[in-house]
Amino acid sequence: MKQVTIVLPAGETNLSSVMGTLEILNSADDYWQRLGNGPRMEIRVAAVPAELKHYGQFYSLHPLDIKDIKKHDLVIIPSVTDPGGYERLISNNKTLIEWLGLQYKKDAEIASICTGAFLLAATGLLEGKICSTHWKAERDFRRLFPNVDLHIDKLLIAGQGLYTNGGAFSFLNLILFLVEKFFDRQTAIYCSKVFQIDFDRTSQSPFTIFQPQKDHNDELISKAQVYMEENPSEKISFEKLASKLAVSRRNFDRRFIKATGNTPVEYLQRIRMEVAKSLLEKGRKSMFEIMDEVGYSDERAFKEIFKRITGMSPVDYRGKFN
Repeated sequence: MKQVTIVLPAGETNLSSVMGTLEILNSADDYWQRLGNGPRMEIRVAAVPAELKHYGQFYSLHPLDIKDIKKHDLVIIPSVTDPGGYERLISNNKTLIEWLGLQYKKDAEIASICTGAFLLAATGLLEGKICSTHWKAERDFRRLFPNVDLHIDKLLIAGQGLYTNGGAFSFLNLILFLVEKFFDRQTAIYCSKVFQIDFDRTSQSPFTIFQPQKDHNDELISKAQVYMEENPSEKISFEKLASKLAVSRRNFDRRFIKATGNTPVEYLQRIRMEVAKSLLEKGRKSMFEIMDEVGYSDERAFKEIFKRITGMSPVDYRGKFN
């Protein structure tokens, strides 16, 4: 029987990622046994050290002391944040991070939910590997773990006994994946129907909101950003913009990438697609009217860039979010 441990880090743990995981895995095991099989999983919630965990003013968890659990086949790290930032989250969980690394050496598999990836990455186990986390945490993750290949568009990434997923309730797809791995496809389908989880989701791109990098000290680049954001419909020449800012195009590009993490072209495309997404969500403008408002005259180019950034066609996006 597989021993599954949901660990509670120090910080503000997202209770839904704990209880949702617990419910789905327990339901999978119940269904498995109803098919005539023996128990497949024992699932526990534990902490290092054991302590009462509050969730707002309404709930609390009473985890087991992790030292009392002798075997771990699968360890699951829930979504967690810290008001003091991710550096403090990592600092306050040094004991747990060391423990995670030790369990992996003992052949345990480890899955992180949403921002739980920060603790998994802090073990060093993701160095040189690909992973995912919440799109909103992308900037902090890349800053803290530059040697981890972050694929923010991916909903779920698995490999070498390590599992990561995107943001918020996309953890449901990760747990379904684990059900299929540790039970079978039939049990996973059963859980998808009972909990009404869409099996087909593979990307979190449609839910991503572009967050421009503004916390830099390059005043010239800040002016360029403001200009692009205020003029999404204008056919901007970066040669002319650089000249207007009294800098060479080469130097402009170099400074822009350093300050924002995007090339000027990428930045402008993302700004324009955010405007297009908003228009598709809220209004009834035609596709050509929307294209005009975001500076595109070529329908094919607009659709290709929109799909590359959101993972959906403009028509499908409107159908989903309008």
